[in-house]
Amino acid sequence: MQDVLEGVITIAREAGAAIMDVYSRDDFGIESKSDDSPLTAADLAANAVILAGLKRLAPDIPVLSEESDEVPFSEREQWLRYFLVDPLDGTKEFINRNGEFTVNIALIDHGVPVLGVVYVPVLDVLYAGLSGPKAGGGASLAFVERDDQRQNIAVRKMAPRITAAESVVVVASRRHSSPAMEHCMATLTSRFPTLETLNMGSSLKLCLIAEGQADLYPRLAPTSEWDTAAAHAVVIAAGGEVVVDDEFVPLRYNTKAGLLNPYFYVLGDVAFDWRACLI
Repeated sequence: MQDVLEGVITIAREAGAAIMDVYSRDDFGIESKSDDSPLTAADLAANAVILAGLKRLAPDIPVLSEESDEVPFSEREQWLRYFLVDPLDGTKEFINRNGEFTVNIALIDHGVPVLGVVYVPVLDVLYAGLSGPKAGGGASLAFVERDDQRQNIAVRKMAPRITAAESVVVVASRRHSSPAMEHCMATLTSRFPTLETLNMGSSLKLCLIAEGQADLYPRLAPTSEWDTAAAHAVVIAAGGEVVVDDEFVPLRYNTKAGLLNPYFYVLGDVAFDWRACLI
């Protein structure tokens, strides 16, 4: 599996190079998809690179990509293992040239993201995570590549910092506020002595949790499975988790016909009683 991970890292970097080629142009070739979301030449170029690369790397593993033909659930539900891809997560950030867009490639095993690579082309920063087939919460391998160096990462622990009244850091989406999110932030503000917020685009929000730069990411707005899977794998490998509903059960993939995620929370320290603070 480490060989597969290294292969996916290479593919993600190649896709990032294809994206940056378009990023340097004046015309991004912007179109609108059926849901009115934007599509650029960079999305398509990265998708082509990734599909070709994964076919060479693991020809027997199917691929589900945001920019490929739709695969019916009657076929997908037979997949025990598959790659889940967002060739360019944060297309609006790409169009706005703020650098907060990523290449996301995940390997899903029985609904669990067990391998994930998130590459930030503008910064040349890459996050990666690899866990066992069932990924029950024990960290296996999580790291960030930055400035030509690979450094292991892990979520940070909560309890000592809370008793010391140090700040709790919450990640928020740059573009998706809602009454539910406002209520969540008000609840957190009433329960923690000091609360800091970081605003970020794309799957980088989950990576901040994995790297120990933030503690919690409430996502109380729609996302699709390809938006989260790669960074979710990094979070798991770093010791965290992504949970849904009032019981805080782990988010799982390819369990239904639709590809929208439920609302979720990304937790750093899973031993901390987040549920008591949020529900």
